[in-house]
Amino acid sequence: PNCRVTAVSNSRTQRAFMEARCDREGWAPVEVLTADAAVFDPGRHRFDRVVSVEMFEHMRNWGALFDRIAPRYDLINDLQSFGLHRIWKRKLLDLASPQSSDVALDVCCGTGDIALALGRKAGRVYGVDFSAGMLELARQRASNPTTRFIEGDALKLPFEDQSFDLVTIAYGLRNLVGFEDGIDELCRVLKPGGRLYVLDFGKPEHKRWRSLYFTYLEWVVPLFGKVFCGDSAAYRYILESLRHYPAQ
Repeated sequence: PNCRVTAVSNSRTQRAFMEARCDREGWAPVEVLTADAAVFDPGRHRFDRVVSVEMFEHMRNWGALFDRIAPRYDLINDLQSFGLHRIWKRKLLDLASPQSSDVALDVCCGTGDIALALGRKAGRVYGVDFSAGMLELARQRASNPTTRFIEGDALKLPFEDQSFDLVTIAYGLRNLVGFEDGIDELCRVLKPGGRLYVLDFGKPEHKRWRSLYFTYLEWVVPLFGKVFCGDSAAYRYILESLRHYPAQ
């Protein structure tokens, strides 16, 4: 919503095709430029985000994508990270150090790992995600009545200003259209003196390690998606989203 889309192609035929498709799909307002994508300078056009066509297709159907992979989401996370994501999440929780007096919020909560862990110590906890499929699994796992799961947009959180003592987001910030706007929104709902913790993919500084890391994300992780979800494209978004996310 409220998003202007610009498509870039060096082919006039593709441009005509894109214009026809934009009209058919109702992607408005859409601008189609004739240019070589290899040398196109997005900085001159002040875009919030530059993505491939594949990534754009996923972003348009983000909720459906995560709904589709929800039943095997935790299993694939264990496989692709060799179980390390659980260690990183525990580290996040240790740093957050939730207190019984805290009102806490976990954004992009997925199947509820962090929100449920926060709920064992914090006074009240809210988990927000835009995927109904993910939230259904989170609610099935919930046993603490002080932990609630709400369907919502991370860029337009359904809460008043300065509502939370503690806010967390894990593996979600890089997926937002404009992570800076996401940080602003997280800070909006945070009380003065509150704590904000962000956990996400990094990028190895060493060139060879980074190349190996990106190769793993490009070829191996989508294979997990193909085998366990029947959809390799659903996991290609990780590398695509990481390319445009700043290093640690």
